[in-house]
Amino acid sequence: MFNEKRGSMLHGVLLMTLFSCAAFYIGEINFLKQISLSPMIIGIVLGMLYANSLRNHLPETWVPGIQFCSKKILRLGIILYGFRLTFQDVVSVGSAGILIDVIVVAVTIFLGIFIGRLLKMDRDITLLTSIGSAICGAAAVLGAESTIQTKPYKTAVAVATVVIFGTLSMFLYPIAYRTGLLELSPEQMGIFAGATLHEVAHAVGAGNAMGPEVSNVAVIVKMIRVMLLVPVLIILGYWIAARMVKTASDGTAASKGKLSVPWFAFGFLAVIGFNSFDLLPVQAVDAINYFDTFLLTMAMTALGAETSIDKFKKAGAKPFVLAFCLFIWLLAGGYALARFLAPVLL
Repeated sequence: MFNEKRGSMLHGVLLMTLFSCAAFYIGEINFLKQISLSPMIIGIVLGMLYANSLRNHLPETWVPGIQFCSKKILRLGIILYGFRLTFQDVVSVGSAGILIDVIVVAVTIFLGIFIGRLLKMDRDITLLTSIGSAICGAAAVLGAESTIQTKPYKTAVAVATVVIFGTLSMFLYPIAYRTGLLELSPEQMGIFAGATLHEVAHAVGAGNAMGPEVSNVAVIVKMIRVMLLVPVLIILGYWIAARMVKTASDGTAASKGKLSVPWFAFGFLAVIGFNSFDLLPVQAVDAINYFDTFLLTMAMTALGAETSIDKFKKAGAKPFVLAFCLFIWLLAGGYALARFLAPVLL
């Protein structure tokens, strides 16, 4: 019986692996490479296509394997994401990038929660959308999902919002910079882009379109935002634990002891620390990052595989309204910080 269950789970994992391979292959199309569309996003689209077509024609015994990808493999992917960062990156960008990142992340999350309450939105979707917009798009949504343990369709909705507005920003920023609409120096523009673009891929794509002077700063500032995922997840874990205590009907010590601390966040931080010592050759780090992208693609595909169109309809238009409001804040607020605060700190 045990071997049968394990075999069924492996079928589900293998299915997600094949979808991820397809996502990487599709991602090599020139147009998709030019717009920096990551395999993770392609993966969730493929997963959703599967959920709304073949999902009911495959054995239910494969479901545990799909769920394994959306939970266990997801956490491993978040931990290995730390190989993209070093603490030296933080030092190199100075206090301007760090302070502006902290302001942007904090204001975006609290503003998102406030707007979500005004819209009477689902609390989990509000949190996921706000954290995704504030930190690093899909990867941050995945990290938060692993902490709050919400339904997969809510994660897919949040990912969709940050991808749409993040991609729009990636095209908008270079146009505004090249046409002189933004009165920012290359370093200020790099801080603006890194502190406000949703995905790491968006920061890389937009930065490259604006030149190396902008790109180098944008990527470093963006990576500092990624680092802020750790304290945000830890605070989120404690907040969820406090909420559980408050809503517990019996108020027993057992309910009070249940703490949703995202321990994988500490693994993520430990990997950053290890990577900061530069002990591995560049080729090895590149290989780990490629493998990590594949793991995160598997997780995204698995989340998509649990998301049907009916669940998107259930979520309604409010998540996109929230994401649009946060998009406007990131444009206006991020520009003001880069234009007026950055020169004081640089």
